[in-house]
Amino acid sequence: MEHRPEIPEELQRCNERPAAGDGRPPRRRWLRRTAVGTGVAVLGAGALGWLAYDKLNGNITADSDTAAKLREYEAERPPASAENVQNILLIGSDNRGGGNRKYGADDGTQRSDTTILLHLAADRKSATAVSIPRDLMVQVPRCTKRDGSRTQPVFTQFNYAFEAAGPACTIRTVERMTDIRVDHHMILDFTGFTHMVDAVDGVEVCLPEAVADQDSHLNLAAGRHVLRGEQALGYVRARKSLGNGSDTQRMARQQQFLAALVKKVQGNGVLLNPTRLYPLLDAATSSLTTDEELASLKGLFNLVRSVRDIPTEKIRFLTVPRQAYAYNVNRDELVQPDAGQLFARLRADRPVPVRPAPTEPADTTEYDDPAKDLQTGRTDARGAGRSNSGDEADKPDHPESATPGPVTTFRGTTADRGICR
Repeated sequence: MEHRPEIPEELQRCNERPAAGDGRPPRRRWLRRTAVGTGVAVLGAGALGWLAYDKLNGNITADSDTAAKLREYEAERPPASAENVQNILLIGSDNRGGGNRKYGADDGTQRSDTTILLHLAADRKSATAVSIPRDLMVQVPRCTKRDGSRTQPVFTQFNYAFEAAGPACTIRTVERMTDIRVDHHMILDFTGFTHMVDAVDGVEVCLPEAVADQDSHLNLAAGRHVLRGEQALGYVRARKSLGNGSDTQRMARQQQFLAALVKKVQGNGVLLNPTRLYPLLDAATSSLTTDEELASLKGLFNLVRSVRDIPTEKIRFLTVPRQAYAYNVNRDELVQPDAGQLFARLRADRPVPVRPAPTEPADTTEYDDPAKDLQTGRTDARGAGRSNSGDEADKPDHPESATPGPVTTFRGTTADRGICR
């Protein structure tokens, strides 16, 4: 018979599993339950986080067709931007399909209602948003349409490019005009804009007089208003009922509104607060079409993270220097050499100083009175001013970007300026 060594009674008790409530210290039981509860909570939060990420990621529509069309014409495109510089074309589409049907009849086409070239400096210390008028007369190159057929090169108004052959044609038209390579593009429709404004609880505007605009469904008394959703869209789309009815003033109003929106997002800590950031991201991504590189939440997050610390006074908005087209006052043309100087500064990744445009209730142009400019030390080329005053707004952001002589200062605004000033 095999002899087994006798196990001391103390060790036997250690190897025995105690019954519930039998000998186990209360603190040890509490710690175990807490650990289990915490683990379940972490797993639950992780699951919710993944579901939120997956939803936002799935909201974005990737535009692979545009990339393919751009590759067809790669030999005609400008060289790549300087390292870390980003040039992003923002297109506001007037697409009336889907959730946008209430804004008008869907005729199967869409136009670029608003187009902005956003330049992000390599050091991410400044950003410049340049509006391109939809009625600007430009040379639209030969483009490939969705059905594979090709358009003919034509000198016509800018928004024809988007209507005829989509974003790839718009991108190539901008590149041809500016000699600036577009690195990314984003297309946002009416519904996406209204949801984004709602996500930040509206934007404050000031109206010098009452507005009643049937086309944009905007009816507001004079004074201060916090505009949300549909009202905000009506405000940026209205034309004939606000100011002098010119598209120039409408673009200036759009720039002021976007500047106020950026200021509110940065000032209220939205970008650093997940509970406030999620509704904004959900609203933005739900109606967003981008190139494939940006068509993910990671891509957009990296973009937002790189620009969220830019000071609001260094986020600038302006319109390309333009004037009434010589052969049709209802169209625009570039003002030279000012437009060329603007594009050259963007290509060189140099700052673009801007100054506020004066209130012009009766004037139909966007330019200063040359005589008045001479009195203030400015000589103006009808769209941009040159200043020797040494104002802070005219100084370059970086010493290495300084250029001899006066620096062209363009009409525009910055994100630190509210509409109600």
